[in-house]
Amino acid sequence: MRIGMLTGGGDAPGLNAAIRAVVRAAHQAGHRTSGIRNGWAGALEGRIDELLPRDVRGILPLGGTVLGTSRTNPLKEADGLQRAMGQLTSHGIDAVVAMGGDDTLSVATALHETGYPVVGVPKTIDNDLSATDFCIGFDTAVGIVAEALDRLHTTASAHHRVMVVEVMGRDVGWVATMGGLAGGADIVLIPEYHVGLDEVVEHLRRRRGEGEDSSVVVVAEGVRMAGVETGSGVTDAFGHVRLSERGVGDALSRAIEAATGFETRVTVLGHLQRGGTPSTVDRIWATRLGARAAELAIDHCSGVIPVRRDGDVAVVPLADVLEQRRVPKELYELTRLFG
Repeated sequence: MRIGMLTGGGDAPGLNAAIRAVVRAAHQAGHRTSGIRNGWAGALEGRIDELLPRDVRGILPLGGTVLGTSRTNPLKEADGLQRAMGQLTSHGIDAVVAMGGDDTLSVATALHETGYPVVGVPKTIDNDLSATDFCIGFDTAVGIVAEALDRLHTTASAHHRVMVVEVMGRDVGWVATMGGLAGGADIVLIPEYHVGLDEVVEHLRRRRGEGEDSSVVVVAEGVRMAGVETGSGVTDAFGHVRLSERGVGDALSRAIEAATGFETRVTVLGHLQRGGTPSTVDRIWATRLGARAAELAIDHCSGVIPVRRDGDVAVVPLADVLEQRRVPKELYELTRLFG
């Protein structure tokens, strides 16, 4: 059989490890593989090329994705699914391994429901897929946030400033929470739990009154707060606002300085969280999940996805991961102990 692979949505460190694993596992079992370029756009356009084991040598430590990616949504295109299936069939693809988050996997689920064989692989910096303890890219992103906070604490202290650090997190605050805990943030703000501007200001004033003349505030990019005016931004093919245009970090920084008089600066980590070498955790688990996805496709399974659960690989229906996984209250409350 021939297995086609695609990576959709935002790139993430560890995707190349998963691609490599699918290719190696499939070829070792006597099967063939093809790369679908630029996510679902490649499926619609027929940008599909054979992918051999020699093509994936040396890609394990590379960030990004050698297949390219896009936010194209076939479900929003006229006869999108039918066109994609036609291209996949004409290129001899017997099954698709789709690596992505809820948007990419929602298309994969729809394709499976038409009868076309599809297996998923969980990938999202935001770590917001249910039924799995791990999403490719999350561990690396948290490490980058923690390192950035380590550096920003020293410059904040030197200048007696408040530093606002905007990190990824559209609807959930996993990166902000875990990165903030690891990097010693004084305040963490996430979409799941409302904290008002007045509470932030009071907290910063209390710290200053206790002799702490600098503070680091971590805010997830999707946070909405009364009194903090953000931009609107354009939407993508899945209806998501481009959060870089909302500018919550910059808006919060201005609001804090206006309310407290404390010199305040903002750092937007943005795509730094996606780029560069994947962590060892991302490499290992992407490899394990990619290899298992290949095995599932070879066994003619469809509409399923390998996930990490309790330290091992489990297999669940694709639909099970599409529900959003939110930061539990008790974990978020832990961040409030250290401000």
